[in-house]
Amino acid sequence: MAAVERLVQKVSSTRSFARIAPHFLPAMDRAVHRLTGGKVLLSARMLPSVVLLSTGAKSGLPRRTPLACMPERERGTWILIGSNFGRPGHPAWTANLLAHPDAEISWKGRDVPVRAQLLRGVEREAVWVAVLEFWPPYARYQARVERQIRLFRLERR
Repeated sequence: MAAVERLVQKVSSTRSFARIAPHFLPAMDRAVHRLTGGKVLLSARMLPSVVLLSTGAKSGLPRRTPLACMPERERGTWILIGSNFGRPGHPAWTANLLAHPDAEISWKGRDVPVRAQLLRGVEREAVWVAVLEFWPPYARYQARVERQIRLFRLERR
């Protein structure tokens, strides 16, 4: 498994992956998640993942976004990483959480109401170190962009 994980990390760090993946991975994840009644996410085969149900920052409409996450088991929380595959702009779901921090996630087939908090300063830096240990390709994503990748902590409501 370690060899497969290293290969996936290497591939997912490339610029080609960043150009292609956003166009098909989320759609595949949403479709499989819907077809399995919320029990399966393809991306969760390599990284823990959730489907975030947030409210659109501008539209006010519900938005479903499959996302990798870093569970904080000791706290019972989840970290969402706004890497956008190392592309220049912040992903839309981060603006949604900034405007409407109350959201819901589908986690292992269960719907969990959560509140999102954007991490800043020392707290963000400590979590960023843990994120890089968890999935090293995030360092390459950060190196490719001028913006600071947003980190959110999700706590149960």
